Amino acid sequence: VSRITDTLDLLHTVEILDAKTKEKLCFLDKVEPNATIGEIKSMFHKSHPQWYPARQSIRLDPKGKSLKDEDVLQHLPVGTTATFYFRDLGAQISWVTVFLTEYAGPLVIYLLFYFRVPLIYASKYDFTTSKHWVVHLACMCHSFHFVKRLLETLFVHRFSHGTMPLRNIFKNCSFYWGFAAWMAYYINHPLYTPPIYGEQQIRMGLIMFLFCQLGNFSIHIALRNLRPPGSKIRRIPYPTKNPFTWIFLLVSCPNYTYELGSWLGFTVMTQCVPVAFFTLVGFIQMTVWAKGKHRSYLKEFRDYPPLRSPILPFLL
Repeated sequence: VSRITDTLDLLHTVEILDAKTKEKLCFLDKVEPNATIGEIKSMFHKSHPQWYPARQSIRLDPKGKSLKDEDVLQHLPVGTTATFYFRDLGAQISWVTVFLTEYAGPLVIYLLFYFRVPLIYASKYDFTTSKHWVVHLACMCHSFHFVKRLLETLFVHRFSHGTMPLRNIFKNCSFYWGFAAWMAYYINHPLYTPPIYGEQQIRMGLIMFLFCQLGNFSIHIALRNLRPPGSKIRRIPYPTKNPFTWIFLLVSCPNYTYELGSWLGFTVMTQCVPVAFFTLVGFIQMTVWAKGKHRSYLKEFRDYPPLRSPILPFLL
């Protein structure tokens, strides 16, 4: 009887309030102290089916950060009666679905312009081909890039979060699909002219593009190998035997560095203003992501290498 009483005394009660209105949404009695936030989300979901676990943000403070699913109740700064605050993250969609959609779009859209399907250019150019070999080379490079991304999404990437807000798919697709159409329109236009420095410029851009594509793939493999299947473990990435990973000595997010290099190479190769603009906008966005990840590394790991920059060695 004594042991049963002691066990009951260790059980927690959990109340979940709306983070905005402070209205009590759920009261959970006799919750095991080793219960995780993920399990509490599942209990909450039973009483509120419209808010499935991936849609829930559970916090200790109404304006605080979301708790991780693997956080354990007894390790949190709460008493035997724990109060949490809930925010609705909105409809969710899997990262894989978003990536496949946003990457498949540019692949198909670019090819429509490359083959000059009707209603894009003047009717006399329907299904004609460009006389400039750089146009065909650009199509192969663009297609290679997005096929690579699709395959990496399916077979390489391991996501720490299973879902993202549904609205992101519209934002991401607008960016990738829109820029793909803009670039493809000009590169495949019947009046397109090759780069001013001819073959030398094209070859230099191609070498830069392929080098950075291989580097980007190498970084994705290295990052994948840091996280065992099915886990959310985070480790400090370090250079491996692969020379393309040695840039980890100076940069926290070399996948973005190589991505930038790829599009700079594509810009040089095609000498196309829309491509340059896409590269610039992408660089700005990747810099934001890289700085955020760099700050996260510094906060999480006390022994994080001090020489690293977020995206560009010694600069940014």
